Amino acid sequence: MDLLAYIPSPSSGVIYLGPVPLRGYAFCIIIGVFVAVWLGGRRWVARGGRVGTVADIAVWAVPFGLVGGRLYHVITDYELYFTDGRDWVDAFKIWQGGLGIWGAVALGALGAWIGCRRRGIPLPAYADAIAPGIAFAQAIGRWGNWFNQELYGKATTVPWALKIDGDADAGRVAGTYHPTFLYESLWCVGVALLVIWADRRFRLGHGRAFALYVAAYTVGRFWIEYLRVDDAHHVLGLRLNDWTSIVVFLGAVAYLVISAKKVPGREEVVEPAAAEDGPVGPAPVTGASGEAPAESDAAGTTGAGTTGAGTTGADKAGANETGADEGGADKAGADTAGAGKAGADEGGADKAGADTAGAGKAGADEGGADKAGADTAGAGKAGAVAAEAEPSKKP
Repeated sequence: MDLLAYIPSPSSGVIYLGPVPLRGYAFCIIIGVFVAVWLGGRRWVARGGRVGTVADIAVWAVPFGLVGGRLYHVITDYELYFTDGRDWVDAFKIWQGGLGIWGAVALGALGAWIGCRRRGIPLPAYADAIAPGIAFAQAIGRWGNWFNQELYGKATTVPWALKIDGDADAGRVAGTYHPTFLYESLWCVGVALLVIWADRRFRLGHGRAFALYVAAYTVGRFWIEYLRVDDAHHVLGLRLNDWTSIVVFLGAVAYLVISAKKVPGREEVVEPAAAEDGPVGPAPVTGASGEAPAESDAAGTTGAGTTGAGTTGADKAGANETGADEGGADKAGADTAGAGKAGADEGGADKAGADTAGAGKAGADEGGADKAGADTAGAGKAGAVAAEAEPSKKP
């Protein structure tokens, strides 16, 4: 007994959840959209964007894409809706199938551009992030054609042939055919993986990951389209979608080459608002007063005040004071209100403070250390710190 292996088609493209009809074609489209947004969101965040940005822009891109895909299908297959015996209302029944990827991407890009413009981010960077997700969405969406028993290829007896039920109204003849929906689904998965690998390997940017997706997809679409037997317009012996694949492929390759020369590398910032937030990292080390630690040199340690007061004895009124530490350690503080201080200790270390008002005085201590101080009020003070400021002279 001869056994013929084949892929069975579902008896119905509608699954009922109680009274609610769940159409397989629409279900595949919805799942594909969620996968594209999820993966695109992860890639966007990895490139430095904010969480939720991809989903926000998808609110614009997805409706535009659906409308564009349907428009392309209706325009290129207008005889299915606007000829004698046809009902033009069917043009709006998107759940029955009929979305052109070319129109979906073109008008979807317009919606994405609007969303990107509102968020102040570059469209090419967004396109690079979602490119693999779109390919995965197409891979899932093609299974909607399986539910509707449409867009299959030439008759064949290969083990993976698709069994099609006869339907005179739909123009279907019972038999086994090439499962072109499956071919394209697998091809799209391969395209998505290729883009992810190339993006990591070559750090594609400025729309080049998206261009690679387009170029790779059109190559597969060309030979898959050649296998299909559904009605289509022909130009010079080729189906219309074959010519579209050729033109789009050439455009994508040209963009890859020109873009790589003009703007090599990848964008450093994909979402300005996210960049302004700054990277999340450990807090800077501060002293007891909450300010950054002072810089140190061989002579001592100096600290500068940023709010008008020095960290060690700064003068807020604009006058300078001088002090010394008998233990040999230096202390100095400067304030940003323009007051300076200077002091020296007995250990011989020098300290200097600048006088911004132009008046200054200097004094020395017993250990030979120099002191210089300046005040911003125009009068300076200087003194030596020790057991005595100046040894008394006895007769």
